Amino acid sequence: MSFTLDVWQRNLALYQKTLALPFNQALAKGSLSKAAFCHYVIQDAHYLEAYGRALAVCAAKAYNADEIIFFTDAAKGAIVVERELHNGFMQDFNISKTEFETTALSLACHHYTSFLTATAWSESYPVAIAALLPCFWIYAEVGKDIINNANQNTANEGEAAQDNPYQAWIDTYAGEEFNLAVDKVKDIIDQVAARCDADTIEKMHQAYTKGAELEWLFWESAYDLRTWPDGLKYDQIDKS
Repeated sequence: MSFTLDVWQRNLALYQKTLALPFNQALAKGSLSKAAFCHYVIQDAHYLEAYGRALAVCAAKAYNADEIIFFTDAAKGAIVVERELHNGFMQDFNISKTEFETTALSLACHHYTSFLTATAWSESYPVAIAALLPCFWIYAEVGKDIINNANQNTANEGEAAQDNPYQAWIDTYAGEEFNLAVDKVKDIIDQVAARCDADTIEKMHQAYTKGAELEWLFWESAYDLRTWPDGLKYDQIDKS
């Protein structure tokens, strides 16, 4: 059994819980609060910068030229998308540059980005790319589910898709280029895993599961606009 098939089956229950999160369900229905969506967009932009850095580190650790090119392109893509958020959705939802820059990373975003960057720098290449896989794969699969739910809601309620205020965001999930990238990174990971010993494979599983848990937490906390516990100031916390 390939690594990606095994890791997906091991974490299937967590994926199903991710699909059922109120944020994703409300996004598909168009009933998500504007505040929750704006919170998510701001945190996603913060996340993508760190994600791009982690991808760049993986490019430096890659085993061959094709993998170097893939992860370098993915790192560039993460930063391009982050900038597009500023020029697109942030403007559309009246999120100013000042508001973005003065909004600290949420607890979930801080945990997720810290995990990815620390893993990319300190762990082996196989473990590092396993940690990055959930953002590729789970995001794509959740996106497909949101699109299907949005289409089903439209059919059931007889409303046009454009009545969903988040339809433009939902449409971004359907991009063929991103889904091709998911297939490519899965192929890379399976090839890398095929040459790894049992201990490394288990560390890859652990890294993937932690990444998947943090994907869940990112969406879950966005719905409630969760930042940090009351009384705990972010500027007192090590941001590295």
